[in-house]
Amino acid sequence: MPKGGRDDVRFGASWRDRSLKTVKLGSTALAGYGFMTGPVSADMLANTSAAINPGAMILVGAVGGMCAFAVTAAISLVRHRKQSALVTAALEKEKADLKFRVDRLEAMLNTDEQRVIVWTGNGAVPQIWGVLPEKSGVPRPPAQLLAFGSWLTAKCAGDLERHLDMLFRVGEAFTATLKTRAGTYVEALGRTTGGAVVLRLRDLTGERQMQAELAARNAKISGELHMLHSLLDAMPAPAWQRDSEGNLSWANAAYAEAVEVPDAESAVKDGVTFLDAAARTAMAVQRTEDGCFSARIPIVASGARRVFEVTDVNASVGGAGIAVDISELEQARKELGRAEDYHGRTLDQLAAAVAIFGSDRKLQFYNAAFRQLWDLDDAFLESKPEDGTVLDSLRASRKLPEQADYRVWRNKMLESYQSLEARENWWHLPDGRTLRVIANPHPQGGVTYIYENFTERLDLESKYNALTRVQGETLDNLSEAVAVFGSDGKLRLWNPAFGRIWQIEEDRLAELPHVNEVVAACTLSETEEEAWQQLARNVTGLLDNRTHKVSRLERHNGDVLDYATVPLPDGGTLVTFVDVTDSVNVERALLEKNDALQQADQIKNAFIQHVSYELRSPLTNIIGFAQLLSDPKFGELSEKQGEYAEYIQSSSSALLAIINDILDLATLDAGIMELDLGEVDVASTVSAAVEGLKDRIAEAQISLRMDVPENIGVIVADEKRLRQVLFNLIANAVRYSEENGVVDISCNRDEDSVTFVVQDHGYGIPAEVLKQVFNRFVGHDTGSRRQGAGLGLAIVKSFVELHGGSVDIQSAEGKGTTVTCVFPSQPELTDQVAAE
Repeated sequence: MPKGGRDDVRFGASWRDRSLKTVKLGSTALAGYGFMTGPVSADMLANTSAAINPGAMILVGAVGGMCAFAVTAAISLVRHRKQSALVTAALEKEKADLKFRVDRLEAMLNTDEQRVIVWTGNGAVPQIWGVLPEKSGVPRPPAQLLAFGSWLTAKCAGDLERHLDMLFRVGEAFTATLKTRAGTYVEALGRTTGGAVVLRLRDLTGERQMQAELAARNAKISGELHMLHSLLDAMPAPAWQRDSEGNLSWANAAYAEAVEVPDAESAVKDGVTFLDAAARTAMAVQRTEDGCFSARIPIVASGARRVFEVTDVNASVGGAGIAVDISELEQARKELGRAEDYHGRTLDQLAAAVAIFGSDRKLQFYNAAFRQLWDLDDAFLESKPEDGTVLDSLRASRKLPEQADYRVWRNKMLESYQSLEARENWWHLPDGRTLRVIANPHPQGGVTYIYENFTERLDLESKYNALTRVQGETLDNLSEAVAVFGSDGKLRLWNPAFGRIWQIEEDRLAELPHVNEVVAACTLSETEEEAWQQLARNVTGLLDNRTHKVSRLERHNGDVLDYATVPLPDGGTLVTFVDVTDSVNVERALLEKNDALQQADQIKNAFIQHVSYELRSPLTNIIGFAQLLSDPKFGELSEKQGEYAEYIQSSSSALLAIINDILDLATLDAGIMELDLGEVDVASTVSAAVEGLKDRIAEAQISLRMDVPENIGVIVADEKRLRQVLFNLIANAVRYSEENGVVDISCNRDEDSVTFVVQDHGYGIPAEVLKQVFNRFVGHDTGSRRQGAGLGLAIVKSFVELHGGSVDIQSAEGKGTTVTCVFPSQPELTDQVAAE
């Protein structure tokens, strides 16, 4: 049984003995107060209970309780003092033992090359033991030691603090190798012991130092490799890596997409190559001595042909490469080249001279106008001279403005390279030209010079000012009334005729009245009021309603005015009034005369048509009876009678032809002429027309020369009208040819037309008659064979134009006449013309 247990037993027995003595003492005390002492029996109590006072009983009980408590407290105090002395002696002994052990442990920690940091409570200052050599990079002062960032690298300090945080929060132990700023390595171990947190730092030396360095280097290289692979994997450009045997060992996602495989692992596993055979051959041939290859290669990737900038490096441990898609760059470069070429060509077309100097002040570009303006040698310009050199060359050629101090002026011009804004200068050249020179600096350096020739503009401005004055004088002296109203409706400009026509005083107009005031001043009748109200609406109307309007006004006094409103670009309105009273009167007279002439023409056409029809029937009888008289079957005629019968027949035939022509013209005038279109053999039609005039040609002793190709083919036309046209043309040529003369007939064909040419070498047609030869009943007497009625060429022109063709006549007196008729050969064209 333990020592304390035995003491407690003894203390209990003692505490019970002392209680019995206290009871006896209490009885004695009661006796002293007049109570019975000694053994008290029941009978005694029963006999004496009636004699005891209740207050005395309470007092006795209280005194007895106080005595019992005092005895018990004294006993407890003695007991605890004894026990405390024993415990204190045991603790002193244990303390001495623990101090010995702590001193021994501290001696052991201080002798070992390590630093131990112990945190024993929240917010308590940690205890630090041990030392490390200075070469380890671990500081000795505690404050500096606990500032991990001052002697560890940033990454290692962050890792250590993160480990300590986890150790404090969840008790997670750790072991880490840390790199100091001195380049050495320290091993850190974190543990928890009871309620304390312990961090031990140990210097790594020897092989462990080398292992730590190798591990750190390996971790760094692995991290860099991983980072590099991650970077390449995120790039859209295909990248790959080969081992020492040339096999694919790694590829990024873009590589897998380019070779059309699901992922990079499949591409590596299957060894799918990105470069084709031609590219690999070029790589083997063009690789430099250090194993590098770089070139632009067209490659089919993702099913499309693209241009890649391939860079590949080869070494003893393997190789790696990357291919950057520059298809868009190449396209952009081509577009840029085309844009530069286009801009160059555009600048060459400008009238203004342009010269561009780079940041080195050398000429980079010039257009044709620049070369033409200064008349500089092409070789000099192609050598890309400096800006100052160009100025010196122009000064030597006396092409620059004369300057009192050329050097100062030259330096001031070259200040444009340091300027931020464009500069403008005016050059008055010795040859009389005036140039506006704009020097516009580039943001990247350099200056663009623009030379605008303002000589003509200044001359034009001078001429314009003079012209304005002339126009002002002209306007003031016009007989027409002119007034200009502004966009606000007020009068801006007028001439004296305006005030004279509308009887408005000059002083009133000088006040620039509003158009409504002018209307009030000019209104004299209801008609004039309506006209002026319309003018006012045109002047003050909205933009959509501002249109050019022309109308006529008859005034109350019989005058007739033509007025017009013209919207001006500045929002104003020009109003003009022209007195056309005389012209209107003449026009009315002409209209009345024209109506009379039209009625007379209608009467004439009706008379000709009626007479032609009335003459045709008896003429037919005359021709028929003349032919019967000439026929021997009805009786012999004398020689003179036969001659007279022939005269009757020829005259009747000529008269019938005239009447037929008159009827044709009447039909054309009535608009009821219809063509019987069909395929017409051109050569046969010409021959038929010549055959009908054989007697006339023989009588006139005319030689006929025909140039009609046999393969000229057919055209779509009215054969009868075509033959009639040729008949009339040949008849006119025979009629106006000299005796024993020559008439040429030619015909040729092109893609869509056939041309007929009839030419005589006779008397020709005078110029005053040539203008009217296509009119009806127009002719001229030349020679003894003038027998026509003046209808032949009118018939020709009408029939040719009815076919959709054209007629042209050329003639000179004494040289003959040439008539050219062009007929369309395409059926659709002919049908269209006929329908019209």
